[in-house]
Amino acid sequence: MANLNKVMLIGNLTRDPELRYTPKGTAVADIALAINRVWNNEQNQRQEETTFVDITLWGRQAELAQQYLTKGRGAYIEGRLQMDTWDDKQTGQKRSKLKVVAESLQFLPDGKGGSGGQIPQGGGQQSSRPPQQGGRPQGASAAPPEEYGDEDDIPF
Repeated sequence: MANLNKVMLIGNLTRDPELRYTPKGTAVADIALAINRVWNNEQNQRQEETTFVDITLWGRQAELAQQYLTKGRGAYIEGRLQMDTWDDKQTGQKRSKLKVVAESLQFLPDGKGGSGGQIPQGGGQQSSRPPQQGGRPQGASAAPPEEYGDEDDIPF
């Protein structure tokens, strides 16, 4: 039986990225995205819900996220789900949390004139994924060119 573990998310950062380094010197950043969903119920009333998702970035992506992303900024993430488990020191109970490990990050405009940009897996190295038609990730739409700001904001 085949298995698939792939996540694609578009949302806004709920806080600035938190960058740290492992003992071996690998960069790790934690971010959280707020993802909005809007629909009309049976009475044709507009309904909204927001889902908050924790995301971990590694290596050069983590460093660039810390450098260029801030609270409120839009981001497109492709990654995989991972279950973290640990023992709660206060209660002694086993705890678990589902999070996303990012494999690709793309900066999106924040609606305030900020620019976007893409960071492929490996921080600038070629991704092992096949090229996509039109250069756009599936399931995402790029902002119109007039919404992009100065090219100085692009990290590459």
